[in-house]
Amino acid sequence: MASSAHEASASALGYLFQAQLALLELLRGREERPDGAISLELHDDVAWEQDGRAVDLLQVKHHIRGVRALGDKDDDVWRTIKSWMDTHRPGDTDGPALTLVTTQHARPGTAMAALKAPNPQPARALELLVAAAEESKAQGTEDARAVFLQLPPAQRAVFVQRMRVIDGAPAIDDLDAQVRAKLRPVLPDGHADSFMKQLWAWWYEQTVEMLQKRHTSVSVTRLMQRISRIRDDYTSGRLPTLVEREDFPAEAEAELFDARFVHQLHWVGAGRQLNKAMVDYYRAYTQTVAWLEDDLVDLDELARFEDNLSDEWRREFDWMLDDLPDDATDREQEQAGKALLRKTLDQTRYRIREAYDEAFFSRGKHHELADRGRIGWHPDFEARVKDLIRATRA
Repeated sequence: MASSAHEASASALGYLFQAQLALLELLRGREERPDGAISLELHDDVAWEQDGRAVDLLQVKHHIRGVRALGDKDDDVWRTIKSWMDTHRPGDTDGPALTLVTTQHARPGTAMAALKAPNPQPARALELLVAAAEESKAQGTEDARAVFLQLPPAQRAVFVQRMRVIDGAPAIDDLDAQVRAKLRPVLPDGHADSFMKQLWAWWYEQTVEMLQKRHTSVSVTRLMQRISRIRDDYTSGRLPTLVEREDFPAEAEAELFDARFVHQLHWVGAGRQLNKAMVDYYRAYTQTVAWLEDDLVDLDELARFEDNLSDEWRREFDWMLDDLPDDATDREQEQAGKALLRKTLDQTRYRIREAYDEAFFSRGKHHELADRGRIGWHPDFEARVKDLIRATRA
């Protein structure tokens, strides 16, 4: 059981490494291949595409630190070669480049070392691979070696000519730092962690899309557009959205069931709005905490925004009271409160930042103010909130 669990965790780590390395590879290749795109598990583990055609296939191998150097008889080598032989014609002179990316270091004097850039020696690598295929007795690689040796010599030569090895690739713990190094000119001062959290979240969404074949690849252009868009959120008039709708946890609905802002919604018959209100409240509250932790806003700025919302609400609330007759029925008061709620949540006159126009934040902050009893919807909300507080303390 322990061995099986270890193998499963290693496999999962390998897939995660593959996905993260693809982002680093896309950043590395953006100058050499500005019109290129990266795919996952389509042509190979990772692949570069040009005009929809695979031009470089990457087999990605991740190992924990301390694993011995990579030799020509190792499983990784022959599994990689077998995969390439199975999926593409080895002797195709116009076929894609074939790249083995590994966290291991190629052992000196091996074919793997001879295939390293910047001065690969494919003829020498071919000799060493043929020798390794003939000499090895490993049962796990027997089929791959046999198929390789059965290739006509000319095809073998072309096949190896297309190969290259990138060894000593950063381990999974080091990939984030490598990505940051590539992005250093665009990382916002003091907010690099927040920026990277957004970029990685977006990239994981893209990997899922690719693995589910909803789209086949991510282009250099699309990546750079996303990076530019995230960077723009850190300019003076904007803010990044760090909490998405799907981040609302299932247990939060039960925790908010008895919140004061929820009672306020019930008082004006807005029961159908409860879930949406809870999501907006949660997102706005969590978003505020995240901004404060990242020093993206300060308490004075938040206080001014809340004061503006409260002042605008107070004007509309007073108009509502003026329009209600002194002998208004419970039903009329409820309807008036619901109309005020709708009008208030639809208004976007005030924003925490001029260019930050996410409606959920304003709606959520209104619910937060209602939860504190600073604002409300029912004409008699203040007395009702006091009753709630007394009942809670009783």
